[in-house]
Amino acid sequence: MLEAGLFLYLLLWGRSRRRVGVSLYIGSLLAVDAVGRNWVLHHYGFQSLQYYYFFYVTDVLLALSAFLLICSFFRRACLERRQMWYNLRLLLIFVFIIVVGISGISLSQSRVAHIVEFEQNLYFTCLVLNTVLYVLIQHVHAADDELDLLTCGMGIQFAPPAANFALVFLTHGQHYIGVLQYVTPLCTLAMLALWFYAIAWKPRTAAARVEGKGVRSLAQVPVYKA
Repeated sequence: MLEAGLFLYLLLWGRSRRRVGVSLYIGSLLAVDAVGRNWVLHHYGFQSLQYYYFFYVTDVLLALSAFLLICSFFRRACLERRQMWYNLRLLLIFVFIIVVGISGISLSQSRVAHIVEFEQNLYFTCLVLNTVLYVLIQHVHAADDELDLLTCGMGIQFAPPAANFALVFLTHGQHYIGVLQYVTPLCTLAMLALWFYAIAWKPRTAAARVEGKGVRSLAQVPVYKA
């Protein structure tokens, strides 16, 4: 419901060039969660190989879309610093190539085509980049409260699942079913709630505060009689 509500809000009232990446990411979440996975689950069942492969392939696609969204946040934070964005763009491309290369090497060594390896590497990369993005926003003093909250939402989305991936790796998958199936949906739910506040609710409260300050300032202006 949060995915559908936020997506409809962005389409109807929240359209902006700065929110194109957010709209595409929410649309991909909605298409995968509400449409794609439910359809495959209904037709093939939870224990089927079709659902297993579809789930992890779409997870990789969502991780890729999240990576692109973080890149768009970097660009948004550097709107007034073109040279910085040019350097960051080259760095982000280089980081993605490294992730693909490391994943390819590990897959060739193990000779097991687990697409989960690439997803986990991309998750950790997104977590690190999101942390760097938050530090960058504070460093450049970007006057964009919405971007701050969107970045915090991405941190909620990636930090606990990345920690859980590490737990799964250390325990050789023993806690996979019991933990991961609850952590990721709850983190996505928290991220969507924070984004809904940042995009739909916070602008209204900020406008109300500005309007209230204007009224009080006018009321406090002394009037001198001739």
